Amino acid sequence: MGNFRVASRYAKSLFRLSEDKNIFNSVSESADLVFNTLKNSKELRAVLKNPIVKQDIKKELLKEIFSGKVSSEVDTFFNLIVEHNREDILFEIISRFIELKNEKLGIVNAVVKSAVDLNDEAKTRIQKELEDFTKKKVNITYKVDSSLIGGFIVLINDQVIDSSIKNQLKLLKKKLMSETILNN
Repeated sequence: MGNFRVASRYAKSLFRLSEDKNIFNSVSESADLVFNTLKNSKELRAVLKNPIVKQDIKKELLKEIFSGKVSSEVDTFFNLIVEHNREDILFEIISRFIELKNEKLGIVNAVVKSAVDLNDEAKTRIQKELEDFTKKKVNITYKVDSSLIGGFIVLINDQVIDSSIKNQLKLLKKKLMSETILNN
């Protein structure tokens, strides 16, 4: 069974548990903390993936890092994950849980790449346009990509909205090439 399917099963179990026990908010906050910690620490991810490191050490490490910072259910969930030798995919499990949480809350993530750093007015306008377009709350990550020359690219779910000058020039070149071929 692929890691995505296994991670989805564990994430769905944690999700159902949080809803059944009416502790969705606290588990969600804990999941966000765990996600950000794992995302920012490739060393921690490496230790969790290392089969040489004993389960007891991994449990103790997770407890030391997250004790008092995550809900008791998430702490118990960590122990379950380690006991079933799935700590190597903890990051994927938590990522999938956050996807499920965002689906429930009507939140989508987007990446906006622009040629230059956008000012607050432009960011607000893009935020509003994307929320109108998706009919959901949009969490945006902004990145600068100077190769775009100007304009921006939006990556949202499986969609790409390319309003970059680089893309416009490419489309213009394609149009001119096809017109030249048709005229000859």
